[in-house]
Amino acid sequence: MNQVNIMIIDNEEGLCRMMETVLFDHGYGTRTYVDPRQALAEYQPGVWDLVITDVKMPEMDGLELLDHLREREPSLPVIMITAYATVDMSIQALRKGAYDMLTKPFEPEELVYRVRNALNHTRLLAENLDLKKELAQRFDFSNIVGQSPEIGQVLARVEKVAGRDISVLITGESGTGKEVIARAIHFNSPRRDRRFIAINCGALPETVLESELFGYRKGAFTGANQDREGLLQAADGGTLFLDEVGNLPLNVQKTLLRFLEEREFTRLGDTRPTRVDVRLISATNADLEQAVAAGDFREDLFYRLNVVNLHLPPLRQRAMDIPLLANAFLDHFNQEHGTSLKGFTPEAMDVLTACPWPGNIRQLRNLVEAALAIETEERIGLDTLSQLMSLPSEGDSDRLRYGEALARFEVDYLRDLLRRFNGNVEEAAAAAGMNMATIYRKLKKYRLKKTDVL
Repeated sequence: MNQVNIMIIDNEEGLCRMMETVLFDHGYGTRTYVDPRQALAEYQPGVWDLVITDVKMPEMDGLELLDHLREREPSLPVIMITAYATVDMSIQALRKGAYDMLTKPFEPEELVYRVRNALNHTRLLAENLDLKKELAQRFDFSNIVGQSPEIGQVLARVEKVAGRDISVLITGESGTGKEVIARAIHFNSPRRDRRFIAINCGALPETVLESELFGYRKGAFTGANQDREGLLQAADGGTLFLDEVGNLPLNVQKTLLRFLEEREFTRLGDTRPTRVDVRLISATNADLEQAVAAGDFREDLFYRLNVVNLHLPPLRQRAMDIPLLANAFLDHFNQEHGTSLKGFTPEAMDVLTACPWPGNIRQLRNLVEAALAIETEERIGLDTLSQLMSLPSEGDSDRLRYGEALARFEVDYLRDLLRRFNGNVEEAAAAAGMNMATIYRKLKKYRLKKTDVL
């Protein structure tokens, strides 16, 4: 681990020696200056992790020195020392970019405490910046796997709408990658440096969903022991992604519509509105137009959310992308689990390409991870796939209509999924990235009982 380097500037030589000794004892590298002009002349960006400087010095005012340091290295943390701390001086120093103020006289323990805080703060900022860069690269359009014309048309539209601050509704079957597209829009938009927050509107009860989105004031209801910031407020300046937006209750739809119209909302128990600047991206696997016709979804909200519609094709309609996706998932899981499988046998890849994939990309991803866990050869083959899915017999693809093949595949998938989790629907749904309601609906559709699959 590289040593931390701290520059100390104070015209009191004795104080410089004391700080140098204390920080050296705690493993920090230091250099002291009694002349701020010399310190500034020898300062080089990237060399120092922290500067500690006095405010009142005859050669140069500490606040003036702070200005020069911030011009050369804006992210540099600076701790100001003064024997005459006033509110005005503290505010002025903090506005100019100082991290902290330390008042003389101070104990060595306090000095070390302030230094550690400043360095930890800088480390967290650097880690946050690295994470943002990593996410931006991960969700760059060029990193979204697929070469089919179908996904190419989608990405072309995504690139156009990313930079325009408008609402987007992403539609498509479950598992087609709607959140991946939503993140790609965010990380290629002017809001990329602010937060992206996602919420599954179908996973929370109505009362919880309303408080999660809009927040509440202390005493708004039984158990509201303190103020709570909602996700809309937490996403201020960034993007809020509403997955399965078709499951929003009507009363929540009304509040959300007001926000889209006026850019403000009122928290539960509050009397004053809260204004925020948030871009909404929504997604659904349901037919919202049908929900509007049935009175289950507000028509005015639908049009507010559906300014631009992006429809993601199911995986069966972009079969040429299946080998690319399967190999990309295998590379990812090889790296994650420290394995080194080389790919799939030609026969196994033919089966993957021919499958209807009712769970789409998510289902393919789960299968590749499971196959990697049990494969004993260099490449994933038919023997491994046969333990995870029902393989078609020769000629089945010619004899079976699509609907029959899809139904058979879904039944086999549900049986295997529930067996893996001993019939626990909640755990199975979480592993498959599905809603519990979806699993129960499909069990009812195919007249399956949990006891039948165990």
